[in-house]
Amino acid sequence: MKVESSTIQNKFLRVQTLNYGSSLFEVYHKKKKINLILNLGSKKNYLYKHPSVGSTCGRYAGRISNAKFKIGNKNFFLNANEGKNILHGGKVGFSILPWTKLNQTKDKIVYQIHSTDKDQGFPGNLIVNCTYQLRNKFLIIKYEYKSNKSTHVNLTNHSYWNLEQNKKNMIYNHELKLNSSKYLQINKNYIPTGRFKNIKKSIYDFSKFENIEKKLVYFKNKKLDTKFKGFDTTFIIKKNIRNYVGTLKNNNTNIQVDFFSNLPGVQLYSAQNLNYKKRLFPYQGICLETQYFPDTPNKKNFPSTLIKPNKMYTCFTKIKIS
Repeated sequence: MKVESSTIQNKFLRVQTLNYGSSLFEVYHKKKKINLILNLGSKKNYLYKHPSVGSTCGRYAGRISNAKFKIGNKNFFLNANEGKNILHGGKVGFSILPWTKLNQTKDKIVYQIHSTDKDQGFPGNLIVNCTYQLRNKFLIIKYEYKSNKSTHVNLTNHSYWNLEQNKKNMIYNHELKLNSSKYLQINKNYIPTGRFKNIKKSIYDFSKFENIEKKLVYFKNKKLDTKFKGFDTTFIIKKNIRNYVGTLKNNNTNIQVDFFSNLPGVQLYSAQNLNYKKRLFPYQGICLETQYFPDTPNKKNFPSTLIKPNKMYTCFTKIKIS
């Protein structure tokens, strides 16, 4: 299959999507004349392995420890792709696969993927619909999914946001606020220990707007953690009526992006390991991946990602761009 792009738009935004990875290629702010996310340049690059730039991650976004889990009394062994762990669905995850375009209108597009039983080791024939829709200043991302067997599913969009006119300016002039008072403690392999940690008086406190550069520089200067290069952290979202997750803003361009979701967590990734063909570099974008928690299939105290057979599940993220 070849890479096919599609465009939806309204008077505020123009969004270009790709069938490979059900990816966001461009989120264009019409008034400011700025694309707000990173992409791989040539669309042909989406045919091959890449750092999930703008793509849908699945079957399971994030990590699962030892690439295995148990459902009932049965063990399932997955396709490890990060040491002994599995990340973003395995060696052949959703982000590098072609999705089928089901339908499109001026402001809405729907992609679908069929993942067969034992794909990357996961049980069940899984069908996922990914819908991108524009409504005024909102970009809405909705996932609907069901399987014929009990299985674990965690889907997210992995866009690298950069609200600068010149994308080589990195994310240092960005400010971030998150609706969270706790984050997940992790071990050296980025696997959650199962403990929730309080953000207060720590580098993880984004309860009010914080400059990204100050956070990164502050941490590098501290002798507490000399190995720290950036954030790859799951924040637990405080329950609220609006489903408010957080806000990213840039004072140079005066653009603000608000995130809303019915999912329990958001993965903050400051792209310290981003490197792609001399085009994308560390700290050039920031990911705010709304999702369930990593390693949930092996952690009983986390909100469950287990889905029952033949039942439709839905999750959404609404992104307000102003």
